[in-house]
Amino acid sequence: MELELIAFGLITGFASGFFGIGGGSILIPMLLLTGFVMKEAVAISIMQMVFSSIYGSFLNAKKIKGLVRDGVILGIGASLGGATSGYFLPKVPDIYLQYIFITALCYTIYTLFNAPASNSGEKETKGIYVLLAIGFFVGILAMSIGIGGSLVLLPILVGFLKYDLKIATALGLFFVIFSSIGGFISTSIYGNMLYYEGAIIGIGSLIGVYFGIKIKEKTKTTQYKNFVLLLNLLVLGIMIYKTI
Repeated sequence: MELELIAFGLITGFASGFFGIGGGSILIPMLLLTGFVMKEAVAISIMQMVFSSIYGSFLNAKKIKGLVRDGVILGIGASLGGATSGYFLPKVPDIYLQYIFITALCYTIYTLFNAPASNSGEKETKGIYVLLAIGFFVGILAMSIGIGGSLVLLPILVGFLKYDLKIATALGLFFVIFSSIGGFISTSIYGNMLYYEGAIIGIGSLIGVYFGIKIKEKTKTTQYKNFVLLLNLLVLGIMIYKTI
């Protein structure tokens, strides 16, 4: 089982670095297919995200200017939202969590399909309270279904705040630091964390993150958007199959 978990970590870490996601949208379906129930998969996913998001954001911050300001504001909101998710998670049946996950995927696919792959203009500047509110509600949703939040945050950044897609994915991964730490603390307090499995996958994800970011930097923006859409369609298909 340990070798299988390490492989999951490598795959999830690569996806985190390349797509700017926490990795839950990749990891949770794999864990469900190997016998874990939804709440166990969510807990493992949250711990893995702490590993991949911190290291991936460190690599991104060295190359992208201005990543920290909006990321910190969004992240503070996300940490508050993620910290409350542990209260709601045990009260929601597994099947409802899966339906919420599927809905979030459909929303992301629809929005990204209609958004431009790149935006050369100035991004719309938003106030602190707007960013805090976005972070808070995305944080609650993300930690309740075991994803870092960039899955939902990405179309908001691209379509509403007018970020370039690659910068938005980097900011999304930065956002995951806060939401995952908040979710980790909350899930641990309520006794739902699987530390051993999460640590194994998290360590494996560090290697994957490094190569994911390197390949992302060399990918053309139009091709990159197609890869993001393909990822979400693939995960949506797996989740529908598992739910039905």
